[in-house]
Amino acid sequence: MREPGKQMESNGKITTLLWDVDGTLLDFDYSMRGALRKCFHTLGKPLTEEMILRYSQINDGYWKRLERGEVTKEELLPGRFRDFFAEYGLTGIDMEAFLKEFQNGLGQIYAFRDDALTVVKSLQGHYRQYVVTNGVKATQESKLSLSGLLEVMDGVFVSEAVGHAKPSRIFFDYCLEHVEEKDRNRIMIIGDSMTSDILGGIQAGIRTCWYNPQENSCGSAYRADYEIGILQQIYEVLGIYV
Repeated sequence: MREPGKQMESNGKITTLLWDVDGTLLDFDYSMRGALRKCFHTLGKPLTEEMILRYSQINDGYWKRLERGEVTKEELLPGRFRDFFAEYGLTGIDMEAFLKEFQNGLGQIYAFRDDALTVVKSLQGHYRQYVVTNGVKATQESKLSLSGLLEVMDGVFVSEAVGHAKPSRIFFDYCLEHVEEKDRNRIMIIGDSMTSDILGGIQAGIRTCWYNPQENSCGSAYRADYEIGILQQIYEVLGIYV
């Protein structure tokens, strides 16, 4: 593992891109809001903006715990809603049915970040591109297929199928064992999460590009090799013109 914040010396140009999905290629907040509204409409219960924001906080907390290995995916999926329902006094909800409808919604409702499909299509044939994502396999594959991203990618790695989540070294080693490029200096991950995408990439010894549209402060002891505010800036990182 290289020292945090130290630029990696390249043995050649980047050939392989590992793309995060939620919050990078696709707008997770849009999908989450749509899926929640769909579920609460089915329940016949009101859903306020304050409730959506609170659920998002609880959900983010659970995913951070998953990254740290403190909970399993099987605990995360119902746990976030169990906490949310308890906080708002929501009772009598069939958790299994609710979770099924919510995951279906996440898999069917999507919106692109920064015209992401155009960006990855423009790179197709010039770079090998893969998805690396934490999440439920069926949900992720559904929205990747519906959005048209699946047909552009050379492969998809989902934490549920791998058995470990980003930033786990095991997850990244598995992915890197199954991509064509074997020189890690030529592989780069692009993602919005410092704690899963960037940390995981640093630990795996590949290049890292932080997608930071909100221009958040890093707040970490480690730094990405590159930082972009819009996906189109990936062209500058790669040193290409389109």
